Amino acid sequence: MDEAMNQGEDFEHYRVLLFSIAYRMTGSASDAEDLVQETYLRYQASASHEIVSLKSYLTTIITRLALDYLKSARVAREQYIGVWLPEPLLTSEDSMAPLANLEQQETLSLAFLRLLESLSPSERAVFLLHEVFEYPFSEVGAMLEKSPANCRQIFHRARQALQHGRVRFEPEPQRQHQLVLSFLSASQTGNMEVLTSLLAQDIVSWSDGGGKVQANLKPVHGQQSVARFWSFWLSQARHNQRPLTFTLAEINGGPAILCWEEGRLVVVISVTLSSVGIEQIYALLNPEKLAYLQKQLSRSRA
Repeated sequence: MDEAMNQGEDFEHYRVLLFSIAYRMTGSASDAEDLVQETYLRYQASASHEIVSLKSYLTTIITRLALDYLKSARVAREQYIGVWLPEPLLTSEDSMAPLANLEQQETLSLAFLRLLESLSPSERAVFLLHEVFEYPFSEVGAMLEKSPANCRQIFHRARQALQHGRVRFEPEPQRQHQLVLSFLSASQTGNMEVLTSLLAQDIVSWSDGGGKVQANLKPVHGQQSVARFWSFWLSQARHNQRPLTFTLAEINGGPAILCWEEGRLVVVISVTLSSVGIEQIYALLNPEKLAYLQKQLSRSRA
């Protein structure tokens, strides 16, 4: 009994780290939580005297579980209806706060998580373990059963693939908050002049309904098209028979708009900012992807 309790205490020390790895690997908070639990079960069943470094041991387990997950997830995502976006995560909650301190904030954003989808599972694992979680190539190689030299090559290939799409500008948090509020206000009131001024010329708006609710199956491109789309959608939302209400929360490290219908979370709108305005808009409508966030929000209000 005492040994089991000690194992549990040791594991809890690394729970946030393991969740952080699994979430970035999978893009799903609910699946990341399941992988952390499976890691714990495997740790409990292990022979503790064989473990040299608990941190490396647990990281190895969860990374390999995530790689297995991605093999099946890739097939599912190819058959996904419409645009696939990562599952949103409340990062203002105290228990989630350490996620933003383990690496650059950028790697927690929906934009970056979506960018990771362009990498193969092994490229994603090597990049995250070395770049974000600062494991040396020797340890990464041992975790993935690859040579350090091979891991180094994989890392450079992955970094090069991600380089073009990575965020190079991030306003101060107060400025981000103000831009999101201005976007919401201009969209709701139909103020096209203000709304257009907030958007970059080459802005792209993505919507993920997953076939569960009505959503754009393809992204909307361009300043004028995106402005018209959101002006229509958000102004209509105010005048529906069951009008939506709106709140702001810190989602994946940045301010996001939460849309509610009679106490139920129905849409999350997150944006990516550049020096010329809002560059990308991510709208998550798939109720399955909002369930974990709704649970987090309920806990934070309790």
